[in-house]
Amino acid sequence: MKFGAVPVAEAEGAVLAHSLALKGGRLRKGHVLTSADIGRLSDCGHQRVTVARLEPGDLDEDSAAAKLAAALARDGMRLSNAATGRVNIFAEGPGIAQIDVDAIAAFNAVNPMITVATVPQYHRVDKGTMVATIKIISYGVPGENVAKAAEAGREAIGVLGPQYRTATLIETQTDVAPSPKGRAAMQGRLDRLQMALDDRVITDHDVPNLSGALKAAQGDVVFILTASATSDPHDVGPEAVRQAGGTVTQFGMPVDPGNLLFLGKLGARPVIGLPGCARSPALNGADWVLERVICGVDLTPADFAEMGVGGLLKEIPTRPKPRADID
Repeated sequence: MKFGAVPVAEAEGAVLAHSLALKGGRLRKGHVLTSADIGRLSDCGHQRVTVARLEPGDLDEDSAAAKLAAALARDGMRLSNAATGRVNIFAEGPGIAQIDVDAIAAFNAVNPMITVATVPQYHRVDKGTMVATIKIISYGVPGENVAKAAEAGREAIGVLGPQYRTATLIETQTDVAPSPKGRAAMQGRLDRLQMALDDRVITDHDVPNLSGALKAAQGDVVFILTASATSDPHDVGPEAVRQAGGTVTQFGMPVDPGNLLFLGKLGARPVIGLPGCARSPALNGADWVLERVICGVDLTPADFAEMGVGGLLKEIPTRPKPRADID
């Protein structure tokens, strides 16, 4: 692509690089100049104008953006129309974003005029959430670069939808019944993922009673919200999972708020031991885990370890001892 100032008489068919005011109107940047435009520019005294002119093999910004968006998006994504060198990619349903990080890096390395920006990996989305935007920075780019970027980023952007439909939340109690706030906060989280929550289950805070409630749970996913914080891998919550015939695969996570979470399985069903901060609707580590588990991501200890970067989340007012108060 050639870019620069040229005599107005030579600008027909070129792309106007900067908006210009004319008598009775305005020519917008990105406009392809016609013979009538040349006359109007001359009548207004313009002698030179800054334009971009495509060379053989180049694609204009909108054509390039549309082609690249079609290559990047997996099935089930919605693409906007191309305009000003931009196409947006939207989710068509709830779930979490699944991004091929290496492919996005390779795509963006082809030509700095060819770009894609995405939401973070595993970002929760709803229908209509923008997941990515493709932007061609210049008015045109070499077709061979477009082809190379399209191949590098092919099907790199998608959404994982919920894999489970029902959930059971087991709450334990000590001397007083649990507040309804915890269940309400969990209901809100599950509603966003189109999951139904079973009837309320409350049991005493001890291993035998919680183990029995786990065995009786009917949901596809089981959540445990204990009256007292789970502070050890052999505390009431994890031990009850084992007593019920399940396994505990992870205890604790490097996300704050949310450290005191555990993850396990009861047969084929995931079991998530929730930290106390899950009683608040504010974002915490439990959100990251339950969203990924519900959408079919098999979390490993390595996955939990990687959550530490970015895992220092916003302080919540209900925290018993705010971080800022610690010397």
